[in-house]
Amino acid sequence: MVAVMLTGCADFKTVTVEEWPAERVEFSEELADLYRDVSKASGVIDAVEGYADIWIKTPKREKRVYSNIQLEKERTMRIIVSSGILGWPVADMHFRPDSLYVHDMLNNVLLVGSNHPDNLEKILGVRSGYELFSNALTGMIPMNEPLEAVQSVHKSGSSVSFSVVTPSGKKAFLVNQVTRNMEGVIISDAFGRKQVEMHFRNFSPHTIAGNPVDLPKEINLLMYNPRLDGGGRHELVIVYDERTINPENLRIQYRIPQKARVIELDRVGILPWM
Repeated sequence: MVAVMLTGCADFKTVTVEEWPAERVEFSEELADLYRDVSKASGVIDAVEGYADIWIKTPKREKRVYSNIQLEKERTMRIIVSSGILGWPVADMHFRPDSLYVHDMLNNVLLVGSNHPDNLEKILGVRSGYELFSNALTGMIPMNEPLEAVQSVHKSGSSVSFSVVTPSGKKAFLVNQVTRNMEGVIISDAFGRKQVEMHFRNFSPHTIAGNPVDLPKEINLLMYNPRLDGGGRHELVIVYDERTINPENLRIQYRIPQKARVIELDRVGILPWM
């Protein structure tokens, strides 16, 4: 992680993991309708613009940043990181599915490289692919798997979890049957090992294309991959102060600094200041 970009904070927020339903139930038509409704709602977000606090915790560090986020899902993303009481911008980050650029404005250093989980970990401390990271920032993970992919259903009170088979392993979606909100996601590999767990909290109402949608203000992302730097849990907590969903006039423009010293992320294993 680029140390000059980030500052510590005494009021530190960490990921909270909740228990998932344990009682297996029949995949009834009522629950199939619930799955269809949440699946349809999960695809309504194309872009986000807003301001958020981001807390990052790894076995080696704890950091907090304030960020201006501009995101066109699956296309491009820009995050401007601010620091200190006055909120001076200290880093300008641009992500695309195939590449990333990070301008360390304090040291006038430009980090460039392929948008690979290894490089994202060098920058943010969280080893994630672009698609997962951009979807997490929207607060809603696409639920594209068909009904036929649902392997099992578990229920506890109003909480329902759907376990679905994917080409790379399994996903589990945690849904509130009353509010019909997606409240959590677990992604496992082909061997059943948990790789990612997400929880969504503090929902607020939005209107998208004339339809009411509840979106979480707080997003918890937990990475379990043993390849992560330092091993153990790597956590990311995102809390939005304000945001606009699918803004009409969003234009993400990133200008590459001309006189910055360039470091190629693909060529370095550990950055000097990490």
